[in-house]
Amino acid sequence: MDPFTAAVLAVVAVSGGVSARGQYVSGKVQEQELERQAEQERIAAEGRELQRREELNRALAARQMALATSGLAGEGTPASIALSAAEKIGMGEGLETLSSQLKQAQMRRAGKEAARTGKIQAASTLLSTATSAAMLGGGGGGDAAGGT
Repeated sequence: MDPFTAAVLAVVAVSGGVSARGQYVSGKVQEQELERQAEQERIAAEGRELQRREELNRALAARQMALATSGLAGEGTPASIALSAAEKIGMGEGLETLSSQLKQAQMRRAGKEAARTGKIQAASTLLSTATSAAMLGGGGGGDAAGGT
């Protein structure tokens, strides 16, 4: 193999390796970013849930205080209404929590898929580089020998 062909093969190999590494790293960075976003969503959801619970507690306490000052017992229709309201609010909280958990899971899946895609692209680049190098190494040497 002549020095020029060897140099071209080296450049092709290094270029392919650098490109493959870049694709791999890009996939990992995307995975980490989506994982970070999922964690931020989890923290935000916990904050929203805490705020909703505080509001519910304030509303229930105000309702209970109104009942107590009006002289009504905490039984019967007013208590049933309060319980019904609390159940509806609880159901809404459950749906919000589920929605947030689904969003977090989707982000994590997207992150894993980004990492997987980066690995596949890197492997594809390495195979393509190897094919190009083989063609340059085998084809280039054969043409030079055949032409002389």
